[in-house]
Amino acid sequence: MFFFPLSQIFNQNQVTICWLRRDLRLSDNMALHHATQRHDNVLVLFIFDTEILDKLATPSDERVSFIFDQLDLLKIQLEKFGSSLLVGYGKPLDIWHEIDKYLNVKNVYFNSDFEPYALERDKSITNFLSQKKIPFQTYTDHLIFHPSQVKSPENKPYTVYTHFMKKWKSNFLKEKDIVDYQINAHNFVKVNPFPNISISDIHFTHTQIQFPVLKIETNYLQKYQEERDFPALNATSFAGLHLRFGTISIRRLIAATIDINETYINELIWREFFTTILYHFPHVVTQSFRPKYDMIKWRNNEKEFESWCNGATGYPLVDAGMRELNTTGHMHNRVRMVVASFLCKHLLIDWRWGEAHFAQKLLDFELASNNGNWQWAAGTGCDAAPYFRIFNPQTQMEKFDKNGEYVKKWIPELNTFDYPKPIVEHNFARNRCLMVYKTAVG
Repeated sequence: MFFFPLSQIFNQNQVTICWLRRDLRLSDNMALHHATQRHDNVLVLFIFDTEILDKLATPSDERVSFIFDQLDLLKIQLEKFGSSLLVGYGKPLDIWHEIDKYLNVKNVYFNSDFEPYALERDKSITNFLSQKKIPFQTYTDHLIFHPSQVKSPENKPYTVYTHFMKKWKSNFLKEKDIVDYQINAHNFVKVNPFPNISISDIHFTHTQIQFPVLKIETNYLQKYQEERDFPALNATSFAGLHLRFGTISIRRLIAATIDINETYINELIWREFFTTILYHFPHVVTQSFRPKYDMIKWRNNEKEFESWCNGATGYPLVDAGMRELNTTGHMHNRVRMVVASFLCKHLLIDWRWGEAHFAQKLLDFELASNNGNWQWAAGTGCDAAPYFRIFNPQTQMEKFDKNGEYVKKWIPELNTFDYPKPIVEHNFARNRCLMVYKTAVG
């Protein structure tokens, strides 16, 4: 549905539609660039997809608030050009049927999304457009390279990050220049501003969480490699949220950082690596990348899982990380590795349980990266840490939060009788994990 009758706004003039999804920006947007450079009367569309929204756990999901705020900004920007933003709510195919009923659509442009649901959704839409004889164009925009582009000499996808990273950089150097895709604002469709909608119109409520601001200043990036593992330091770029919803383009982010810190670039390449794995091996959504690891006999103790979720395991670094996540929707990257390892290896709880919890809580949740990192921590994925690598949460805290600044921030009752004792002893848990994994995978 739309929140006003389309027939009251548009006449029979042809329009070209640019459908935004995870690319919520006007600048350096490849689909929008090509649409506005090639056509006039470009109408910008966003659809609140109920196939996605209906699966969220709460009507106060912070990510929906973030999207809604970004759409407000886009609408304001478009109105400066004499245009506006068309917003739909429902199943995408139903929305496109409604568009076809009232609008004379000449062309459709959008940027690709490589997650399994998105591929299925887009196939249904492009089939519909083909039936209606409406031309469409798609582009790779939230990655530098399409997942099929970075392959081995044998034309196979890489499953080891180092090999992928080297080929990615080799391909990137051949590109030489990073293109900044500018829009032709004169070619947006000219309309009166569409009526404003509220977040309650899509059956959600606005949250009061403070969203992180992207930090890519030179001074910060120069210290990234030395400071990135210390959670008490203000040394996180918060790029994940903005890349997830496309409020910054990956091209501009790499252009701003390529000559400053290679370690930071390598982290961005991990994101492309995990997307490539998901694209070529979609079974990883529900199964281990390496099938024999699905033989692991997980304990899956629900009480211990609840303690982990609530930050009450008795291991300060683990608990601080979970409380940071529950409060802010963010967790420091080093701490993410520690809490994931603890769940899978100390508690022997299925990595899919932890992955699902992160998917519910993380502002920067992205299926490919979340899945890839959880399987890495559990030892079940491609290029994963070997199963006998088990983080010691206590020594990790002593190394990366020596003065306890991070854990004290999130655990005010630390060193009091109110803070729980460890729910499992480290050496016992380590030996138990090694036995269970060895029994399963040999």
